[in-house]
Amino acid sequence: MEYRKLGNSDLMVSAICMGCMGFGDPHNGQHSWTLDEKKSREIIQKGIELGVNFFDTAIGYQSGTSEQYLGRALKDFVKRDEVVVATKFLPRTQEEIDKGISGQQHIERMLNKSLENLGMDHVDLYIYHMWDYQTPLYEIMEGLNNMVKAGKTRYIGISNCFAFQLAQANALAEKYGFAKFISVQGHYNLIFREEEREMAKLCAQDNIAMTPYSALAGGRLAKRPNETSKRLVEDSYAKLKYDATAKQDHLIIERVMELADRHGVSMTEISLAWLLKKVTSPIVGTTKTSHIEGAVKAVDLKLSEDEMIYLEECYVPHALVGVMAQNTPAAAKEKHVWSTGNQNI
Repeated sequence: MEYRKLGNSDLMVSAICMGCMGFGDPHNGQHSWTLDEKKSREIIQKGIELGVNFFDTAIGYQSGTSEQYLGRALKDFVKRDEVVVATKFLPRTQEEIDKGISGQQHIERMLNKSLENLGMDHVDLYIYHMWDYQTPLYEIMEGLNNMVKAGKTRYIGISNCFAFQLAQANALAEKYGFAKFISVQGHYNLIFREEEREMAKLCAQDNIAMTPYSALAGGRLAKRPNETSKRLVEDSYAKLKYDATAKQDHLIIERVMELADRHGVSMTEISLAWLLKKVTSPIVGTTKTSHIEGAVKAVDLKLSEDEMIYLEECYVPHALVGVMAQNTPAAAKEKHVWSTGNQNI
């Protein structure tokens, strides 16, 4: 395993981050393909054995049961100071807004619940899951800074935002002496490269770590046309993100297959080897031990510059999809994929 510094922090993280959205009680979430605790623990343990020390979860994953499964497994398999744990919080609910609960209060409540779920006294990285247009940015940044000062999180990160929003937030933090975002978790992979327009440039300039999700495009960059999986069949959210561009994306997927055959490796290894040259630590969702094994192998695979260009040159611009398509003031007032019930507070 290779370890990398996470942006402007002293955290050293594995080049592969284990995404834990696939762990948790399926009766408390939106995904039929989530794993029970026994299977989740097996994958977490395998990841630790392979050198993975970076784990990403969220209070919104299966009503906090993902956090619970992860916390219990880490307690049994590893020392707390040997892993980097990230979790995320959701925007204020309309009910909280109506009750006058401030952004600062909301963040403290959410983090306290996440720490309870994880069975920990702090997380290493606390992530602003999606932009909250109904809460002043000052409240968000002060609330997060309060949690850093209280020792409940070491650093803060952000997810699902535009580059101008990240720049705006860190400028406000600079002005008031608050903690700054040291990482960004966006949608980025070989068949969705819109982060390269502005976000990647901002992160390079300010040494902000990129830890993208959907690293394998919901399995599309890991499976051949005759292969399938329960998630490929049943993941309606991934279908929303990728089905409309399947024809143009297939040209790139064919090249991934070609290079995989040339190197005698899996498509997963090719796809992640490309991404590992672009970002600090991609978040790889795993629902089988073989998934994390394949991801870790990618760290040792080095693509040539010509191969990188070969994978990239067929790309055409994509429209924003998924959570980022909802990153507008109007959408903030509507119900979307994260329900109030999933916040579990």
